[in-house]
Amino acid sequence: MESKNQKAYKSKFNSIDEFGTNVGTELGLTEWNKMDQEKINFFADLTEDRQWIHIDQERSEKESPYKTTIAHGFLMLSMCSKLMFESYELHNVRMVINYGLDKVRFTNATASGSEYRGRVTLLEFHPNPNGAKYKLQVIIELKGQEKPACIAEFLALAYKK
Repeated sequence: MESKNQKAYKSKFNSIDEFGTNVGTELGLTEWNKMDQEKINFFADLTEDRQWIHIDQERSEKESPYKTTIAHGFLMLSMCSKLMFESYELHNVRMVINYGLDKVRFTNATASGSEYRGRVTLLEFHPNPNGAKYKLQVIIELKGQEKPACIAEFLALAYKK
């Protein structure tokens, strides 16, 4: 997926108010990470989703259109937490918690062994007396692929110290 910034970077904010002035701004782009079969198998065991397209390499080579095992969509979605932490820092807050998700789409399969990275943008910011509610867009890009693996909108609550 082609975008402006191709080199990894991370934004840092000293307050919730400073963070809120960046609506519409890309906050960060992570380094490439590898999605290996070990992670896929661990996730399959943890969630008890052991569908063959995720864990059976031989069958996947023969029957899958991807010709290899692929990561679970929800595994890729769960990587968004890591990618958000790696793309920006928000200082002088008591805590930040997940509030929910909007518009989650799995637009491309992530083959075992693929490299992925996160591109994070602040979409909305709503201050309140305790801090703020905000929405981030996380795009999980796949190395060498035009379509991303996942596009999701995350809602979070940040609490002032």
